[in-house]
Amino acid sequence: MMIVMLCALGVGGATMVGALVGFVFRRITHRASDIVLSFAAGVSVASAVMGLILPSLDYGGDLGIIVCILGIFCGALCVNLLDGAVPFARKFFGLSGGAESERSRRVLVFVMAIAIHNLPEGIAAGVSFGTGNPAEALTVAGGIALQNIHEGMVLVAPMLAAGMSRGRTFVAALMTGLVEVVGTLLGYLAVSVSTAVLPFAL
Repeated sequence: MMIVMLCALGVGGATMVGALVGFVFRRITHRASDIVLSFAAGVSVASAVMGLILPSLDYGGDLGIIVCILGIFCGALCVNLLDGAVPFARKFFGLSGGAESERSRRVLVFVMAIAIHNLPEGIAAGVSFGTGNPAEALTVAGGIALQNIHEGMVLVAPMLAAGMSRGRTFVAALMTGLVEVVGTLLGYLAVSVSTAVLPFAL
């Protein structure tokens, strides 16, 4: 259980590492920013396809394609529904309306979408530990952590640009990382349940 806890903290903490890097290098040139964002986008796309969609199809069996499509649709619907919670989140993070209102709304939807997708990511890491193959589990956790570093970097700049304070930006990044820690522990503690729902969750 100790190795699972350490990996859960490592996977979630990778987001914080990325956020700290984002704070340090937030004044980088436009060209360097494009390179970092492009690399993060490539890691995210590769992770989504190879680490989420393809395993979903494999675990889904004969109905894999249907379960995968339903999961993608429900995920998109969930992010859309979160749009209604943005005014409350904007108030919590100290973002005002006005000219920047639409920009801050999009930034918060982006942050919440990352937090949401961190939960099934964490569950997948936890489930891999529950299978009894620690080498494979560490590989999965390492890949997720690598992606989370870039997610943390990508989170910082738009939040600061939308007018969020450095402290609240850090709290938002911390919360997205904690979601992954919770997901990892849930996946490990409920392997039988999460294995059944994993194709949909992925």
